[in-house]
Amino acid sequence: MSQMTAVNAISIEKGRAQEVAARFAKPKSVHTFPGFVRMEVWMKENIEDHDELHICTTWEDEKYFKDWLKSRENDKAHGQSIQEPGTTVKPKSNPILGAKLSTCVTLVQHLPAVEV
Repeated sequence: MSQMTAVNAISIEKGRAQEVAARFAKPKSVHTFPGFVRMEVWMKENIEDHDELHICTTWEDEKYFKDWLKSRENDKAHGQSIQEPGTTVKPKSNPILGAKLSTCVTLVQHLPAVEV
């Protein structure tokens, strides 16, 4: 097994990133899904025409992430059909301009050294 991270890069109307980021402030169903390790929300800096958030979820193994993608919980959380890696979606009537999902497998990881 190898940890993997799914990164959902969300393009947002300029000045509205904090509004969208607030949607991720409280844990949701993904946090209790088998194989879930952590979620991080990153804001990309220095983009002139729009804002961009990266919603990063790390999983014990790609199998767990694929199970999440196919789950009712995922469909309910996103209020739409299941999003496959590499797809772009443009929801109506909100600041989100589009999103692109990509996945990365962890090859090397360094954790803080433990002092003995």
